[in-house]
Amino acid sequence: MQPQALIAVAVLALVSASAGTWLARRYALSRQLVDAPGERRSHAVPTPRGGGIAIVVVMLCVLAWTTWQAAFPGVHLALLAGLVLVAGIGWLDDHRPLSPWSRLAVHAVAAALLAVAVIHAGQPLWWGAAVFVLAVGLINVWNFMDGIDGIATSQAMLAALAVAWVAGPWGGAGVLAIALLAACGGFLPFNCPKARIFLGDVGSGSLGYALAGLIAAASLEIGHPAVWTLCFPLAPFLIDASLTLVSRMLRGERWWTPHVQHVYQRAVQAGHPHARVAAGYAALSMIGVLACGLLAGHGRPVIIGALVAWYLLIVSVWCAARVRLLAGQRCPQG
Repeated sequence: MQPQALIAVAVLALVSASAGTWLARRYALSRQLVDAPGERRSHAVPTPRGGGIAIVVVMLCVLAWTTWQAAFPGVHLALLAGLVLVAGIGWLDDHRPLSPWSRLAVHAVAAALLAVAVIHAGQPLWWGAAVFVLAVGLINVWNFMDGIDGIATSQAMLAALAVAWVAGPWGGAGVLAIALLAACGGFLPFNCPKARIFLGDVGSGSLGYALAGLIAAASLEIGHPAVWTLCFPLAPFLIDASLTLVSRMLRGERWWTPHVQHVYQRAVQAGHPHARVAAGYAALSMIGVLACGLLAGHGRPVIIGALVAWYLLIVSVWCAARVRLLAGQRCPQG
């Protein structure tokens, strides 16, 4: 794609998402789609939800356009169809809460579409299985981690930036990454530093699925092991979501129910502003983005070694932060 066309796509995505978010907010208020404060929420005032539909619409339009021009149109078409499924079930859930198992079933179907498309494009079966797990995982990770202003959107922007850098902004995966980055940029001012609307399930799950689709599309263009470097910026979200989930399971809690036990939520409970906490996660992910650019051209041993070291470091940061926050809750000042 020519630079001028790429810039046009980015500008249109940003402006369209911004206008769409404004419309989504008016719609949510008219339909009383509002999240009220509560003990399992991190916000203090009633806030409309469902603003992520604007990002979804932009991405569906871009996918409809790129499908007919992509080197691997099957993957783009599967991503389009899967995004409709994930966004659709999320949109329904935003209007009337659904069973988590019915949502998970739809997520699995969407992930399977992406996995089959990757295998059909010539990738090995193990990578198709990995894409399936990645898609289901990221959908739910982004849903779990969308609990304070700006954090889910900013993390998605950084992950998309990594795809655009490693895969290059001119190919199919790069164009989609730039579009997602710009669309999130159009939504973010409505969500941070003070949220006027939330992503909702339609937005959070769709962001996770879109990122899995970007990684799947990038794997066809840059191959292995370069695509593995895209796991670097995902580390802060993956570690917080997975270790919190495991800790809840070990305590015998209903792990599928809403809660405020993630480290980012505990940080807000300790008095840190939403924007500062989101910025802290963004700083870690930005280091991961830099690692992508620096390591993508290296061989498998270097990339695997760096990934293991990076994830161990994030685990250490998570454990230290959690211990400190829990100690602060047990021993409040004053």
